[in-house]
Amino acid sequence: MAADFLTSPFDNLLKPVDEQILLHNDLVSSLILGNKIKIHTSERGIPDLDNVDIALIGVNEYRNSVNYVGDEQNLNEIRQSLYALYPGNWTTVISDLGDLILGEDVTQTYSRLISLLNILNEKRIIPIIIGGSQDLVYANYRAYDDLKKTVNIVNIDSNFDLGDSSKDMNNMSYLGKIILDEPHNLFNYSNLGFQTYHNSQEEIDLMQNLYFEMYRLGEVCQKISLAEPVLRDAHIVSIDMKSIKASELSSRQKFSPNGFDGKEICSLSRYAGISNKVSSFGIYEYKSSNEDELTENLIAQIIWYFIEGVNCRINDNDFTSLDDFEKYTASIDEYELIFVKNKISSRWWIKIPSETENNNFNENTLLPCTFEDFELAQSGNIPERWFKALKKNIL
Repeated sequence: MAADFLTSPFDNLLKPVDEQILLHNDLVSSLILGNKIKIHTSERGIPDLDNVDIALIGVNEYRNSVNYVGDEQNLNEIRQSLYALYPGNWTTVISDLGDLILGEDVTQTYSRLISLLNILNEKRIIPIIIGGSQDLVYANYRAYDDLKKTVNIVNIDSNFDLGDSSKDMNNMSYLGKIILDEPHNLFNYSNLGFQTYHNSQEEIDLMQNLYFEMYRLGEVCQKISLAEPVLRDAHIVSIDMKSIKASELSSRQKFSPNGFDGKEICSLSRYAGISNKVSSFGIYEYKSSNEDELTENLIAQIIWYFIEGVNCRINDNDFTSLDDFEKYTASIDEYELIFVKNKISSRWWIKIPSETENNNFNENTLLPCTFEDFELAQSGNIPERWFKALKKNIL
């Protein structure tokens, strides 16, 4: 076992998992998740990551939260709840890398997180970030700069977090910085579960003018599968704990009487895991509480469902083999909409027109959609996601 733990470039970035959590693992079943994953310990160091698919990272950085009052947060309860769960019939290899060592200031923490994520990106390891305030999404986004490609972000959040970009960044304004700061790598932003009364009309108008996607809480709750193609097109997925209704959480975590319930947030997490594009996943705005383990148990289950989704991934977006797809068309006014459906997964895509028209299909020209979008087109109506993508391409 010791051979799995070697000197690593992570040594000066991460601190090990608390020994108390490891002692608890020894007292319970050998079949639990905590006894099936590679864990960064003070005794054995950073595990060898050559065969690892998913890595857990704690980031206790809250100093750019508008509500920060110097509180110290601890992720031990989340880990203990997660480790106590039993894994599914999984083939992915999981590691818990421990917690990021914070910088002297928040900017230094961002730099350290970017360095860590760059290493994981190179190794094709999916990070699960447990935060920390949600401005950490900015650092997550900046970690994609060296990949030389545009990025799609999906936030499961009650707020857009656009804020005032003329001021210093915080957890309520990081999206404005993502949009404005160079290099401009953001192609699309989608929000799942926004609540109108938590967002100004100016922010809602800006989202519409930028042709970003936004789905009201009631809209998603009414039909949770609406979120699947949105999450299928994401590279970065972020969950703000404020998107979850107060009755599902401990008192310190309560934000709004309205929000997603436990079943819905876990379904969204699983959709994120199933997406072949999603290469980083984060849960933010956690506040530890001694009153009960409700919040920690829910976060553990959100993570469990994401991992379950990753294990259920199907390589159905390799469009070089068109024999695996069925092609359909629908004519609406001057537009000819082209749909493709994978024969194995039954998932749908719609072709986005570009300035250089060609008959090729690839990940960049096909937008995930639903069968309902195809039915809508067949009835003579243009799917809204396709129209926004078309406008974005023209701009």
